[in-house]
Parts: sequence; C-alpha cells; structure tokens
Amino acid sequence: MIKKIIFISVLLFFLSSSLNAQIKIIIDLKSTGEPISEYIYGQFIEHLGRCIYGGIWAEMLEDRKFYYPITDDYNPYGTANDPFWKARDYKYLNASPWQVIGPSGTVTMDSVNAYTGKHSPVVQLPGDGTAAGIRQPGLALVKGKKYTGRIVLAGYTEATPVEVRLVLDEDNVLSQKIEKLTLNYQTYPFQFIASSSSNQAKLEIISTGKGRFAIGTVSLMPADNIKGWRSDVMALLKELNSPIYRWPGGNFVSGYNWRDGIGDRDKRPPRKNPAWKGVEHNDVGIHEFMELMDILGAEPYIAVNTGLGTVEEVAEEVEYCNGSADTPMGKLRTQNGHPDPYHVTWWAVGNEMYGSWQLGHMPLSEYVKKHNRVAEAMWKVDPNIKLVGVGDVGKWSETMLSVCSEYMNLISEHIYCKDKPNVLNHTRQLAEQIKRKADAHRKYRKEIAELKGKDIRIAMDEWNFWYGDYIYGELGVRYHLKDALGVAIGLHEYFRNSDLYYMANYAQTVNVIGCIKTSQTDAVFDATGLPLKLYRQHFGTIPVNISGETGDLDISAALTADQKSLTVAIVNPTTHTETVNLNVAGFKLDKTITKWTIAGTDPEMYNEPDRPPKLVIKQEQTPLTEDSVEAPAYGILLVRLNLVRQ
Repeated sequence: MIKKIIFISVLLFFLSSSLNAQIKIIIDLKSTGEPISEYIYGQFIEHLGRCIYGGIWAEMLEDRKFYYPITDDYNPYGTANDPFWKARDYKYLNASPWQVIGPSGTVTMDSVNAYTGKHSPVVQLPGDGTAAGIRQPGLALVKGKKYTGRIVLAGYTEATPVEVRLVLDEDNVLSQKIEKLTLNYQTYPFQFIASSSSNQAKLEIISTGKGRFAIGTVSLMPADNIKGWRSDVMALLKELNSPIYRWPGGNFVSGYNWRDGIGDRDKRPPRKNPAWKGVEHNDVGIHEFMELMDILGAEPYIAVNTGLGTVEEVAEEVEYCNGSADTPMGKLRTQNGHPDPYHVTWWAVGNEMYGSWQLGHMPLSEYVKKHNRVAEAMWKVDPNIKLVGVGDVGKWSETMLSVCSEYMNLISEHIYCKDKPNVLNHTRQLAEQIKRKADAHRKYRKEIAELKGKDIRIAMDEWNFWYGDYIYGELGVRYHLKDALGVAIGLHEYFRNSDLYYMANYAQTVNVIGCIKTSQTDAVFDATGLPLKLYRQHFGTIPVNISGETGDLDISAALTADQKSLTVAIVNPTTHTETVNLNVAGFKLDKTITKWTIAGTDPEMYNEPDRPPKLVIKQEQTPLTEDSVEAPAYGILLVRLNLVRQ
C-alpha cells in the first residue's frame, strides 16, 4: 500500500512538472534568412460571387443593365451546390430580380433599340392612371444615410412623367419625379436620404401617365462611396494594408475580354460570368481596379487571358495599361479618361491552365508554346514588366521551368485545404503544403539544367482554407478561429522559406473564401483577416533562426528592418496556455514589451457582420518576467522586444 502511495505521488509530481514546464527556445540573431518580401502579404480579388459585386463595389441593385429579361413570372433565384467542396445548396441569381408593376404584358424587352447588351425593358402604360413599371425589392437602407443614383430613360411616344421611388414601407415613400422624357436615351440623376432603416426597401420606376417608356439602366449607391467602392469595406482594406492585389481572376480570366470593362460604365454590356454563376456587369474594369489600387496605395497584379484569349488581345491589354498616349491602345485609354500610362509591373500569364476546368485548357505540350508566345508579345510592348507563369508542382511545373524559364520572372503555385476534425492537424495543413511546394522547387533548382544561373521564385498567388457552406453567396464560406491559427502558421512557413517565396496572394479578399465578410450595410474582419492584418502591420522583416523543442507550438521570429527590435510570433493550437522562455544570445531584453493577441475559448469561434466581433486583436504593453511570455490557448501571440546588447 505504501509503495502504491509513493508511486502515485511520484506520478503526480512528474505530471505536475510536465504541465508547468516551460518551452525554452534560443533565438540566434546572427543566423538570419533572406528578408521577407512585402508581397507575401498580397491579396486576390476575382469577379466571382459577392467578392466585387455585392462586396467591395458599392452598387446596391442587382442586374442593373437587364441581362435577364423581365417577365411576369418573378422567380429570380435558383439553387446550386458545389459537390467537390461539399457545400450545401446556395442561392444565386438566375433570372431577373425586377418585378413587373401592372397587368400582365406591361413590360416587354426591346432587342432592336437596346441601350446596352442584348435588350432593354419597355414599359407600356395602361393610360387610365394606374401605376405601371418595375421594382426591385430587398434593399437595405440606414436611417439618415444619403443614397445617390442615376437612371437612363427614353420616351417612345409623347413625353411621359416617370417617378423613381424608394419605398421603405407603405407609409414611408421617398420620390423623385422626372417630368419630361426625350425620344433618345438620357441620364437623370436622383438622390434620397433614408428617413428610417429598412432591410426590405424597394426601388420602383413607375408612371401613371400614358404611352411607353424605355429604361436603359439604373444605379443606386450609398453617397459615401469612394469612386464606386464601399466606404466601410475600404476602411477594412486600408487596415489590411496589402501591398499588391491580383485581379480579375482566377478561372474568370480565362473567359474574360478586358475590352468589356472599359468605356462608359453604363454602356458596357453585361455578360454571363464565363466561369461562375451569376452575371458579370462589367462595372469594374481596368480603370476602376486601378483607382482601387490608388486609393489603397497598393500595386496592381493583372492576370491575362491565356485560355480563350489570343496573343494579340493580351499584348493590346498591356499596351492599354502601359503604352504612351500616342500608341493605338494608349489613345483609346486617353479617350476613356486616363492619358497617363498606369505602369503596371506585375502580370500573371494565365491562371491554372493545367486544369481541365479551365476555359481554353490545352495539353501541356501546346500550352508552353502559347505561354512563350504571349510572354514574348507582352515584353515586346513593355520590356520592364514582370511575368508570372502558371505552375503546379509535378510534371506541369517541371515542364514550364524547363521550356519557359526564359519567359517568366516568377512561377505561380496554388493551395487550398479542407477541414480536419483534429484542431492541431487542421492548423498545420497550409504550412505543410507551403513546405511541400518549396521542397519540390528546391529539387527543381538542382535538377533542371535550364534553371542554372536563374532565380525563379514562387508566387503562391492563391492560398487558403476552402470548406463549409456558402453562407455569403457563391464560395462564401465562414472562417473560424482554427482557420486563423492555420493562416498564421502558414505565414510562418513562408518566412522560413523567404529565399524562395517572393509573393503570396490570400484568396480571396471579400466574401468569396474571404478574410472580410459583408452584409448589405456592414463589413467585418472574418477570423482569417486578423492574422493577415496583424503580421502585415507588426511582424519583422528579417527572419532569424530558432532552436529548441517547441512542442505543439509554431514559433517564428524576425528582426525589424532597423534591427533595433525583435518580433516573436507564437501560435498555440492547444487547449492550454503555454509558457515560452526566450533566450536571445548576446542580448538582454527590455523589460517592457508590446504584445498583440488573437485568442478565444473555442476553435470554432467566428465573426459576422451586423454583430459585435467575438475575435479581435488585443494590444497591450506588459512587463517581461524572467524573459518568458504566456501563449494563450487557441491563440496567436505576437510580441515586440527592444534589444539591449550585453
């Protein structure tokens, strides 16, 4: 009995010692890696789901140019699923969102005198004083907020007064009347100030007069939009402070004609999205994207169409962006309001052309030839641009690097990870894939003769988790604290391979597998946005070596650019707090530190718009006790330590 008691006491002692044991790491400031490229914090936006339209772009109306014919049978939404990613059915627009006001046959579509696209709606008025026209329901308004818009109208017969109404409820109707129409299409501005908040407001375009009138297009935006972009989303993007944005796709680009996105915005034709559900309104094109980059202080990274696109189309796009005003495409750009070249440096030559899902997919043996022709034509227009070729570890990347190494500056790779039930395993997926790609490319550098003397680094221009239901429209998955931990560990792996990774673009930015989520009137950082923002703002730039057993933690350290401070980031995907002792050889640590924490009690925690965030970045200054810090359970801890040489 005594032996049993002694055994239990010893066991409890060792268990207690184990639970209270510190993790001890040694940080060697003399052992540094290549500086971390700022482009590691890149982002990606694609014309897909609610990323741009219904996300960053401020337009409130759906199908404002009437891609879908307006019919008496109002049934605008269909359902679809994504069996590959195991998402449940989600709703998407597959018919006109405009309702007919008036008797059957009131609205017809004129395909002969269409304002833009294939057809424009014509309203035939009963002539007996009964209101007729169209309406779009389901708009969200905020009390006291100003909304501005415009409508393009034409009167087919005698001038017909038309009323644009914002209906908040039966007793709350805001109205602006257009007394006289012309036979030709003309644009009329309007504005409203919401007298109350509503999630079910309607925009109505009606008349009680006689004759017919046609509607070319209509637009409605919050008045605080910034050159067409949502001000609340823009505020978060500025906090994110990404240095570079990839655009416009993605799968979208392989069926996209860039010319559809230039010229008068109201006259640009709406198209079926070539790769995804829904409509491409062509409200956002090169000019709008470049304005976005200017507002955010970011660099553009434009993907070109090597799928269904031609070599000539791509070369003309480069000239449109970078050519002087006396070149053919430069003259066209000048006509569209921007005489100065945009000087776009970074260009993606195609997207995922290895995939059978890609529009214009072709055998690898043929694609390498097309890549080289396209690259040669692009450099002929502007020899100073940087080109990123399509890569995919395995035969595709090997062949691209062998045959096309003279025709690219970087090579792209993509990774997406699904859900795993074990939190620890879930959080390590991205890092494992990032390392797998890096290891493969290190091997290529040794074995591919054509790479001798070259330094073609990786642009991981799509990377993220992708799983769960599409809550925020097509591909609009929700992210949780465990995903934020995984993104942070993924960043650590980029830092550990800073000699090989030159760029990474988190895919995507808003709603569509995005780090920001929106409702019609609110925007919030989803869980994965927090580490992206935190590391971009506060992590150092010169990675330093760490030794010691880190257990289940993932730890990364880097000096600031001036080398006066050290940043240490610790990701703890476990259920308990861990104490980490920091030994910085040759230096004493200032006893006051700044620390930033992202943590929660449940790895499934998430943020959502219209509700106070559950996950935030907490910043504080605290004393450093015995050169140790506490890494919270299910948490990310980033500390900045001032260095004092011994």
